[in-house]
Amino acid sequence: MSDDDRSIGPQELRQEQYQEQHPEQQRQERRRELRMAPPSLKAAVRRARVEQAEQSSVVAELRGAELARLEMLRDALEPVLAQVPGDVDLFDTGLVPGERPRLFIDMIAYVEMAADRRVYRFVQDTRHGRVILAESERIDPIVEACTNYIARRLVEREKALASDSLERGDVIERPVPVARPVAAGPEPEVPVADVAPPPQRSRWRGWFATTFLFLIEFLGSVALLVLAAGAGYFLWTIAEAWWVANYGR
Repeated sequence: MSDDDRSIGPQELRQEQYQEQHPEQQRQERRRELRMAPPSLKAAVRRARVEQAEQSSVVAELRGAELARLEMLRDALEPVLAQVPGDVDLFDTGLVPGERPRLFIDMIAYVEMAADRRVYRFVQDTRHGRVILAESERIDPIVEACTNYIARRLVEREKALASDSLERGDVIERPVPVARPVAAGPEPEVPVADVAPPPQRSRWRGWFATTFLFLIEFLGSVALLVLAAGAGYFLWTIAEAWWVANYGR
């Protein structure tokens, strides 16, 4: 036995011999000790940062690809929007970056990329929810759908302006042709005797009608009072008879 073996001790020597003879069991015990050890928060934070950085880089790349595709679509729509009349302020096209980049055609319609980041999706917001107007991987069908949408919006604007003008009663005055007389002569004079005087209402007839209406109203009031008094007397008689029948005089 060497001097090193004597300095180690019998227990440590037996442990080393056991490790050399059973390496697989030693690895399993090592794994068991690692599982029983408390988790390291620093290591977990480090792993979370690495995962977030990888996801951020992937999301940034996808967002950049979406913006590039939408910019291509905007460039393709510029000739169409240039033909819109200058007094029409319905269309305010703009590319809005964000978590989901969108190319707005107006306040209620926009183009975005689908979940696969390759398909263009033309969407319109309505009172019943969102409606997909067109969907394609190519730019040309989306440009055609946006052009048709712009045309429909212009027609709707014209109809709205026409209905507003009709409700206000705005009528376009057109010149009416006036026939010129061939020879202008003096106007014929109308004799004063030929003009009939306006009919005069008789004073007695008006007084008689007023008096007759007054008498009718007076007699009606008297008859109403008589009926009311008769009804009251009748009710009083019934009440008195009931009282006498139940309680006596």
